Amino acid sequence: MDQTPLSRPNVDVLAQSASYAQHYRAGRRPIAAKASAQMLRNRFCLPMNDMGLPGAVVIDELIAAAEPGLIGNTDPNFYAWVMGASNPVGVAADWLTSAWGQNAAIYQSSPAAAVAEEAVEAWLLDLLDLPKESSVGFVSGATMATFVGLAAARGEVLSRFGHDYDAVGLQGAPLVRIYLSDDAHVANYAALRQLGFGDLNFHVLPSDSAGLMRPRDLADAIGREDGPKIVIAQAGHINSGGFEPLAEIAEIARTHSAWIHVDGAFGLWARVSPSRKYLTEGAELADSWSVDGHKWLQIPYACGFAIVRDRNAHRRAMQMTAGYLNAAEDDGRNPSGYVPELSRRAQGFVAWAVLRHLGRRGITELVHRHCAAASRLAERISQIDGLSVLNHVELNQIVVACDDRENEAWKIRNLVGLLNGSQGVFVHSARWKSRTILRLSVISMDTGRPQIDALAAAISSSWRAIDADSRN
Repeated sequence: MDQTPLSRPNVDVLAQSASYAQHYRAGRRPIAAKASAQMLRNRFCLPMNDMGLPGAVVIDELIAAAEPGLIGNTDPNFYAWVMGASNPVGVAADWLTSAWGQNAAIYQSSPAAAVAEEAVEAWLLDLLDLPKESSVGFVSGATMATFVGLAAARGEVLSRFGHDYDAVGLQGAPLVRIYLSDDAHVANYAALRQLGFGDLNFHVLPSDSAGLMRPRDLADAIGREDGPKIVIAQAGHINSGGFEPLAEIAEIARTHSAWIHVDGAFGLWARVSPSRKYLTEGAELADSWSVDGHKWLQIPYACGFAIVRDRNAHRRAMQMTAGYLNAAEDDGRNPSGYVPELSRRAQGFVAWAVLRHLGRRGITELVHRHCAAASRLAERISQIDGLSVLNHVELNQIVVACDDRENEAWKIRNLVGLLNGSQGVFVHSARWKSRTILRLSVISMDTGRPQIDALAAAISSSWRAIDADSRN
């Protein structure tokens, strides 16, 4: 019997996609998207077809539709956000993960996926020098990692004051007070609201010039109230790259029986660097940590790690049970016991492959190279008349502002336009501390001294052009 195009195995599309991917990663393409939103809609938003199309045709159509709207965050000249460049070894492992089609829900649905996560859990705790009894949930990124860590915190701090969250939820619960900086990452606020907390729970503390809370402000605020408490501390501010004094914050929090969560999306990786680990002193004293894999580790999207010191509190917050999710005594770790999802991608394979590929030295080298490159770039920018680096560059983040406050927004946006339009780089502006800034993130795996020197020269020449134009 004849087979329709949809019923025949589309195995050839795997080779087609692999061939394209190799050429895409090897070639140089525009680093900024070239298509407008309407152009992309014209390519993607087609009428639903009645008959299916051959796989090869669909893949060709997808490539043609997507390419003009892609951003080059795998390029070494990408500095706009803290986004990793998807290590090719991780990409290859990601392909295998899709081809294997495993559902990493419980050990029995994919023993290999479960044990891969178990291995990576041990490696991560060793690399980050965190308590070995901690557990790790494999999630889509630091936002979901924050959600998981704070979910564990919610149940635990309520239980310390006699409230059984598992039995009655938030009904009749004592008010949980949550202390964090007014410049904490938006992901923290999003996770808190998703967990049922609102403005009345938040004790928002004023931040310093680097966007960080001051321990004395925390001590004053936390001492005025009784009841369950959570403190959220920053390890690597999204703009300044700064670190809050984690050891001081932990001491204050523990005095008041508060749960300490560290937002370490990218900054926590400073712990692998002998020359930067001091920035994270005290991080090991926390109760939970959120960290990304798709930033400094260069693991393909989406990869994050929710780390919780108390494995039982972690499982209580996430565990799902049902008669068909049975397990034998000799089964291994159930991945879904540490994350919100049941049906889930086998994320451990890719993390395992990238960590094996890079090794401890490779990860340390990445962090050291990027931090050194950021320091060099900041020094070069500081020598350009009319521009200033606002932050103390300790990590990989640089905040650049214009000395001409009256025309700052216009000049910075024009600088971004010139750099993105003709200099072969991709940068982005932001609003921070009532100023328009150029924020630069050194994070791509191939970014080094040559790219940094080229970017510094491009900023200098573009700024001279803007300065000359403003005088005419």
